[in-house]
Amino acid sequence: MFPLEVLAAYTLACLLLVISPGPDNMLAIGRGLSQGRLAATVSGLSSGTGILFHVLAATFGLTLLIQTSELAFYVVKIIGAGYLIWLGVKVLRSRNLFTLEPAKKQSLKTVFSTGFLSAALNPKPGMFVLAFVPQFVNPNLGSVTWQMIGYGVWFAVLTAVGFSLMGVFSSKLSEWLRNKPKLVSGLNIGAGVTFISSGLAVAFMKQR
Repeated sequence: MFPLEVLAAYTLACLLLVISPGPDNMLAIGRGLSQGRLAATVSGLSSGTGILFHVLAATFGLTLLIQTSELAFYVVKIIGAGYLIWLGVKVLRSRNLFTLEPAKKQSLKTVFSTGFLSAALNPKPGMFVLAFVPQFVNPNLGSVTWQMIGYGVWFAVLTAVGFSLMGVFSSKLSEWLRNKPKLVSGLNIGAGVTFISSGLAVAFMKQR
């Protein structure tokens, strides 16, 4: 059902997507710097869970509904864009996504819910899953539904592991960054701008 050569090409494509800069891996890196490895891992897992949500939605029709229903598309788009822009403004105002100073740590539940909502409320991953995963599905090799779920789950796992590793290794940079407050401030500004620009990109998405 999952030919090795196809799975290898699919895995490489997924890894390239995982390491591409975006709001969700920014979250994991920020958690790693400010709260350590456990929070980074939880953030990575939450993003993977958000991708899994899109995989299941794409497989069972929600993403198709968003793609074909103008009302559903705009409702999801407005909610997703608003959430990402809100996160960006919050980061720019507080400057504490990337922080090395003693600060009130967020609970792991909050870390998880923030990462999950960031991924799940953004319609772009859903559109991507719907357009990307079927390219590797072969109806001659078995159930299309199970192939979609299998490839999608693998993408979610790679996302969770990749983002977690980014966050974990970023936590090791804490000592090096401790004497570079301007760089840390720049990272926060960059993260805030990334969230807002991602939100604006979602807001201006057109239904296909």
